[in-house]
Amino acid sequence: MNAEGLSKLNISKVLAGVAVSDPEQAKRWYTTHFGRPADAEPMPELPTEWRTPGGVVQLVADPHRAGGSLVTLEVPDARQALSELSARGGPSMELDDSTSDKVLFAKLTDPDDNAITIDEVREGAQT
Repeated sequence: MNAEGLSKLNISKVLAGVAVSDPEQAKRWYTTHFGRPADAEPMPELPTEWRTPGGVVQLVADPHRAGGSLVTLEVPDARQALSELSARGGPSMELDDSTSDKVLFAKLTDPDDNAITIDEVREGAQT
């Protein structure tokens, strides 16, 4: 399916499912790193989710897939986001400002080694 086909789907939000092996441990980690409690706990297999205007990050209890999820969180100010993460006990991360002319980004992993990328679209860049 090309981009034109996707636009015809009229997508209004994106849900990112993050496979985890230990839902309670993951819930604590994401609560700490996101700086707020989860917005909902919809069902046992989908134990926790955080909602934003642009989408949802949802933990999925799936030990066999844990560690294979990729999530990118776009923020208005990546430096501020990294500072806030560090202040909440998160890892000290370097902002990559040389790899892309479109975004600034930093990567971290959760306890299951799922890849979480924090990115900021560069001023004037179109992504």
